[in-house]
Amino acid sequence: MNLTTRKVLLAKAISASLLAGKEILKVYQSENFEVQLKSDDTPLTIADQKAHDAIVSVLCKLEIPILSEEGEHQTFEERQKWKQCWIVDPLDGTKEFIKRNDEFTINIALVDDGIPLSGLIYVPVYQQLYFADNELGAYRMDQITSWNNDLDWLIRNAVKLPEEKSGNETIVVSSRSHMNKETKQFIENLKQEKKEFKLVSRGSSLKLCMVAEGKADIYPRFGPIMEWDVAAGHAIVSASGGKILEFNTNQELRYNKRNLMCPEFICSR
Repeated sequence: MNLTTRKVLLAKAISASLLAGKEILKVYQSENFEVQLKSDDTPLTIADQKAHDAIVSVLCKLEIPILSEEGEHQTFEERQKWKQCWIVDPLDGTKEFIKRNDEFTINIALVDDGIPLSGLIYVPVYQQLYFADNELGAYRMDQITSWNNDLDWLIRNAVKLPEEKSGNETIVVSSRSHMNKETKQFIENLKQEKKEFKLVSRGSSLKLCMVAEGKADIYPRFGPIMEWDVAAGHAIVSASGGKILEFNTNQELRYNKRNLMCPEFICSR
């Protein structure tokens, strides 16, 4: 897939994320909203489904299959025929959404043969957009609610990532809602190795955004996490010069696998 085509697709995905963001905020800013539990005991709100519907309404016109957390999942026998696909989390950080701490995102990645070529993460409350392509680089646009569908204009007006880091301390970012024993041990071991060390917590894919920005050096993930939680951030981290490597093999993560759960990984600069 050439760069010209990817730019058109990324622009469409950005439009889809802004549309979904408006739907999410309508629910988020209401007085209350119903929370249900899915079959795996993870929470679901009406905002998840409304965001999914908004994104699909745009992406379905592009004739590329969509693998969304809230959509119908095809069998691997069907999915393995896909050369390209969208991997979408319409509302990443539903727990943060329910807690009303603002740390939730919309994640959309374009994957080709298991590799995320481009992707975006939109933070509706902050009107903040992270977007990337493996040839164009990674960027952050602040205070975006609408735009003219001109990706070149967006790139010219956005902040190129990573930004310059100040200080020598090693900054580790961890999950706000999914810390486990293995992660705590990894962080403790790292803390013993580094003279200057700082630990911060963030919800949703904002942890990946921090690494892409250069505001964090390492994000270890040893708890369960799905492909749609990671793929978009992987595209942005990679385009900014970082890596997401499987902990046991030191290989780059792949997507649209038979098992849609990601292996344990380390995201780092």
